[in-house]
Amino acid sequence: MKKLSILLIFIFASYSGFAQQNGLSDEEQIQNLIQESFDVLFSTYDLDKIENYYTPDIKILENGEIWDIEIIRGILENAKSRNSGSRVNKFDFIETQVDGNMGYSVYHNFATISMNGEVVREIHWIESVVAVKTQEGWRIKNLHSFPAKKE
Repeated sequence: MKKLSILLIFIFASYSGFAQQNGLSDEEQIQNLIQESFDVLFSTYDLDKIENYYTPDIKILENGEIWDIEIIRGILENAKSRNSGSRVNKFDFIETQVDGNMGYSVYHNFATISMNGEVVREIHWIESVVAVKTQEGWRIKNLHSFPAKKE
């Protein structure tokens, strides 16, 4: 029994050390979640990873429309089939806050869309995300996006 207790303490200490070594705050994890979700879902259209970023009941508020997970899948499948070029998103985070297992972030999202190496469109949105901490990590539950005013 003593050996089992020592083994369990060692395993817990190793896991705890790994988590601390990662060293990312919840706020940084949410910001990374946002960046990675756009990199994977809206740039490479890897729909097999949608659950890595979104809760099953996600709602995206986009230009007066409400998208659920099935609508999001359809939009991404359509974009993938059209080969709509490459997309790179850059984020300027304004504020990210966490309260227990829920957090939010407000940010500027700048997208550059290119075809055959040539920039064909640049878009600027102001967005907010509500994220929840699950057993698998942070997931986006709500994303609200609208075009920034043109200057």
